[in-house]
Amino acid sequence: MKINKQDWIIEADIMSMQKAMEEGWLSSEELVQLYMERIAIQDTVLRSILEVNPDAIEIAKALDRERSANKVRGLLHGIPILLKDNIDTQDLMHTSAGSVALASSFAASDSGVAAKLRAAGAVLLGKTNMTEWANFMSGSMWAGYSSRGGLTLNPYGPGELFIGGSSSGSAAAVAANLGAAAIGTETSGSIVSPASQTSLVGIKPTIGLVSRAGIIPITASQDTAGPMARTVTDAAILLGAIVGADERDEVTLTGAEHGFSDYTVFLDTEYMKQARIGIPRFYYKDLDEERLAVIEAAIADLKAAGAVIIDPVELACEQVEWDWHVLRYEFKKYLNDYLGGLAASVPVHTLAELIAYNKEHAEIALKYGQDTLISSEETSGTLTGQEYVDSLRQNKELAGKRGLDAALEEHRLDALLFLGDESGDDLAARAGYPVITVPGGYAEHGITADEGYVTKGPQGITFIGTAFSEPTLIKLAYGYEQATKHRFPPQERASFKSSL
Repeated sequence: MKINKQDWIIEADIMSMQKAMEEGWLSSEELVQLYMERIAIQDTVLRSILEVNPDAIEIAKALDRERSANKVRGLLHGIPILLKDNIDTQDLMHTSAGSVALASSFAASDSGVAAKLRAAGAVLLGKTNMTEWANFMSGSMWAGYSSRGGLTLNPYGPGELFIGGSSSGSAAAVAANLGAAAIGTETSGSIVSPASQTSLVGIKPTIGLVSRAGIIPITASQDTAGPMARTVTDAAILLGAIVGADERDEVTLTGAEHGFSDYTVFLDTEYMKQARIGIPRFYYKDLDEERLAVIEAAIADLKAAGAVIIDPVELACEQVEWDWHVLRYEFKKYLNDYLGGLAASVPVHTLAELIAYNKEHAEIALKYGQDTLISSEETSGTLTGQEYVDSLRQNKELAGKRGLDAALEEHRLDALLFLGDESGDDLAARAGYPVITVPGGYAEHGITADEGYVTKGPQGITFIGTAFSEPTLIKLAYGYEQATKHRFPPQERASFKSSL
């Protein structure tokens, strides 16, 4: 029977792609071409991909030749992977963080993440759209919007459903089967939120596990790259490929000691029978009826799978009023460091120059203003002020040691359970701890994108643990995924529209 490869590729996972290439009825070159064809048709609506790698076909051909010579590098050999547009690649793709100010900027070298993916045999297929400057430009900017790429739409309801930010393009593209998987970045919710909104698996690793070198920054205290995929297995494969020490990112020199080159060994459905999961009820109090029903169903499913549920669990940090001083101060310092290393032909080399450039090109650059950029420029940028020091200490102590860690230790928990992109991801971000989100269901009724705060659409279930607990979180997410199978492709909800 002849296989229709365009139909086959929808929801195909990495292991299936590898099997097809091993059997010889599919090549990496064909795989890249199939995705390019889908991008050309589907992405005119979604606007999830800023540019396709012009070298992708040739890279795939070279990897096919390696396979023919029995030189297969691993599970990512020949697999097309998308990268968020704030991740440097030394090739003919730009790195702009979605900003027209950097639309002509080429990186001088690969980021740590890109280098590891190339070494693993991945084909870097393209750069994805993102909320401009990782949503650290304006308090009113709509998630998924950039001046360079426009607004990325959610494939489950283009123009209707919220996409989440700031790894919006990575999420939309993978959900719509425009790439095998993608790398996003997160400072606070930027992997978890769009993954939750598009029925994906997203992993935000512990700070120190994955290099941030060559990634346009917000903050060294919270930034990290991580996988976005359609299954826990694919996310685990991708995570194993990008962890490791990098001399350009000092925190990885000790953090990477806790990493694994292969996280697929933790895909264990039996672990759920010994798991202890905490329910932080305080963080459910503002959920509408339908989203509360989603997480209650998840709790019931976890119980049915054998987990011990501790309900409720209180966190000492529940009433804390959090500030954003760490991000404001660190953004100025680290962005200036990054911009200062760009080629002379790039029009901006400091945050102050970026603000001035945007003002001069306001018609295209300032649809939502730049109040967050201006607020950051007003800081010293030295990371020595008392306001900054106190904020950093509060984050680590209250969110981490006295918050998440205290609750996990008191009740001997493997993880805490949250709904999608609710407050849990911010606590984990401030503490520098890992998060994994997995499809948890779908809210049929609720508020849509046009109406304001969005509660309708795919809903992710999020597990949060202590530092370097990725193996345990993967076990939990995999057990839940296999027991529930909530993901379905967007084509099953509605066909794509040719225009909006």
